[in-house]
Amino acid sequence: MAPSSPPAASGSLKDASKGTLADQVTAALKAHIASGEALPGARLPTEPVLCERYGVSRTVIREAISRLKSAGLVEVRQGSGTVVCEGAHIKAFTIDLDVCGSIDAVLRVTELRRGIEGEAAALAAQRRTPQQLQAIEQALKAIDTAEHEGHDGVEQDLAFHLSISHATGNPLYPSLHEFIGQFVKEAIRITRSNEERRRDMARTVHLEHFAIYSAIAAGDAEAARHAALSHINNAVERLKKADPAFWQNPGTRT
Repeated sequence: MAPSSPPAASGSLKDASKGTLADQVTAALKAHIASGEALPGARLPTEPVLCERYGVSRTVIREAISRLKSAGLVEVRQGSGTVVCEGAHIKAFTIDLDVCGSIDAVLRVTELRRGIEGEAAALAAQRRTPQQLQAIEQALKAIDTAEHEGHDGVEQDLAFHLSISHATGNPLYPSLHEFIGQFVKEAIRITRSNEERRRDMARTVHLEHFAIYSAIAAGDAEAARHAALSHINNAVERLKKADPAFWQNPGTRT
């Protein structure tokens, strides 16, 4: 089967408001597949052709193809190249953003958390079992322990929110939380790295977490929702105020 040619890029791919180059190429190829122009089994153009079509490097094309593979949209077949998978036209929720080193991307994902975390906390307040409440409490204590031992507490922070999602009694919440967690991990890392320079901020975050736990323990759904929303809103503000050095050197902590 001849390669299925996606349309040439309309406008420049240099528009940062639309994400990184990899974000934009991924989105363009996904749209091409979703439109039905690339049927299952159809081959995508070769790397050189895609590079010329979108005006980007092979590194960008490879990143975009890697994302499509991770999303189950394409696969590499020996002798056939990159082909569209069966079922690729069934839409799945994905986040096509590179959160590493991009405050705009991290803020978008953090804002997405707002509704999810708020409703999860409210449901947990209504439905949690004694065992689930204990798990939330232990997760909260684990954050303090990690900080006292000199760790950043990122994994423990994620585990705290995951324990709340389990307490909703709805298995879709933990599943969605784990998916989102891949992207909010960078936001938590940035915030917590900044907290190391501002211990008063660390105390504030602890109080926010404790407010969520207390509301869930009291069975107060509205208070739990409010506490979770306040926590996420404050997280957004903390990210905006984070030291620019954290965004310039996303892989390091100083």
